[in-house]
Amino acid sequence: MTARPHRHTPDRDEIAALPPFERLGLDRVVTVNDEAGAEAAAVALAAHPVWGFDTESKPTFLREQVSDGPHVVQLATPQQAWVFQLHDAACRSLVARLLADAGHVKAGFGLGDDHRRIVAKLGVQPAGVLDLNHVFRQLGYRKDIGVRAAVAVVFGRCFAKSKKAATSNWAARQLSPAQLLYAANDAWAAARVHEALRASGQLS
Repeated sequence: MTARPHRHTPDRDEIAALPPFERLGLDRVVTVNDEAGAEAAAVALAAHPVWGFDTESKPTFLREQVSDGPHVVQLATPQQAWVFQLHDAACRSLVARLLADAGHVKAGFGLGDDHRRIVAKLGVQPAGVLDLNHVFRQLGYRKDIGVRAAVAVVFGRCFAKSKKAATSNWAARQLSPAQLLYAANDAWAAARVHEALRASGQLS
């Protein structure tokens, strides 16, 4: 992909002024927290070559604290999302297998920290990972664009994100509906952006 002239990245106010981006409802979000659920999710995901990808970790508030995340891994297609909770050993093992599968692209934003935590917690190197920030840089955007700005650029829409959900306890055994929607839509938005970039010829 050849470099292009610098393009404008919309700021927070410009994004907020846009009409809202549609979001997945809970009817299209699958919570996975055991081996049977993980196996079913793997079968469903296998049919799709590209997965939207993100992780969530319980936040740390003290400088000396070290996160033992990720506590949640999200994978999504343009139609559905799966939110994997990692407290179950069998579920963790299957998620590790999915992430190490080089035959499927995992597309997301700002995945460097996610990558390091996955290696530390799951003991695998994620394969087939595509950080969409790098794609947008090659398209002429100067800095890491992030999912909200990417949705604004690609769809002309405002992707709402809840700060309260972002900083909530992702290690909880029972995730709230707000947490599930936050996690699922992050991965789903990445899947949608990837799909749109491919459809427009901006991504091979």
